[in-house]
Amino acid sequence: MIYRRLGTTDLDVSAICLGTMTWGFQNTEADAHEQMDYALAQGVNFFDTAEMYAVPPSADTYGKTETIIGTWFAARKNRDKVILATKIAGNGLKWIHDGSDINRASITASVEGSLKRLQTDYIDLYQLHWPNRGSYHFGQQWTYKIKKSTLGHGEPGVGGATEGRAPTNAHEINNFVEVLTTLKELIAAGKIRYVGLSNETAWGTMKYLHAAETNNLPRMQSIQNEYSLLYRLHEPDLMEISIREKVGLLAWSPLASGMLTGKYAGGARPTGSRWTLSSRFNQRDTPQAHAAVDRYLAVAKKYNIDVAQMAIAFVLSRPFVTAAIIGATSREQLKTNIAAVDLELSKEVLNEIAAVRRDFPMPF
Repeated sequence: MIYRRLGTTDLDVSAICLGTMTWGFQNTEADAHEQMDYALAQGVNFFDTAEMYAVPPSADTYGKTETIIGTWFAARKNRDKVILATKIAGNGLKWIHDGSDINRASITASVEGSLKRLQTDYIDLYQLHWPNRGSYHFGQQWTYKIKKSTLGHGEPGVGGATEGRAPTNAHEINNFVEVLTTLKELIAAGKIRYVGLSNETAWGTMKYLHAAETNNLPRMQSIQNEYSLLYRLHEPDLMEISIREKVGLLAWSPLASGMLTGKYAGGARPTGSRWTLSSRFNQRDTPQAHAAVDRYLAVAKKYNIDVAQMAIAFVLSRPFVTAAIIGATSREQLKTNIAAVDLELSKEVLNEIAAVRRDFPMPF
């Protein structure tokens, strides 16, 4: 296993992070315990979860994944072997904090709830699942707009402001400070160790870093955004922030919800797969994305590489990536995905990947 430093912390996390969102819906508690046992034995010391899980999110499955992890900790007595990351849900889900923003009250309640379900007294990395002001992630990049209600008085083009006048964005900035202040208190209480972002933008990341520096508050150590051969919006601006500011990417969905295994090629829809179980809008199911996958499958076949391992190894080869978050619904998938850490892609393979990307830069 390869280990990498998490931000500016003293934590060395495995480059393969075990994702958990299927536990409690697609996977049983026994499945999840087996996955954690196997991953830990392979040197994976980094687990990622969220209060919102299992996925797809619902009031019925809320908190189930954390509860399953908690029963594993209780049974194995090995909490000290795992660097544990979880997340507070953002606004919009009525069954979580009445759909409220991330603020002092919701953070305090969320941390207490997560600690109880996880059967632990501390969380290593506590992340904000998505921003209060909205996000271009989750397939929203084609329609993403900055809400006028979130713009400070004086924003150009809003409320008759004069051109060139600097925006204040006072509401967001005050919320950034409130969030970080609350997290600082929880760090002081020993309930969390470090903090990170998820589904954030370049602007939001820099504002959090600035708020931390100017107010002596905890800095964001990581950013958990989607990143894969099919989805590379982290480049170039967030990439530079990740490298220069030491806010490494924790890449979620490096296999594009399974597309990059080839299991949906040719219109296939395997029984029990996520695409057959979820009724939610599937932003990845486009002709362009399927055409791109066909090309990546051809590259993997040409060089006799497992396509899923090629996809994960590519993510891990990026200098701004701290870890790739892999998930699996079977033992064989888990073994394949973890083993990707041992694959080093040749210059020839990387050149062919670059050629495919030029033809399909943003396929979904």
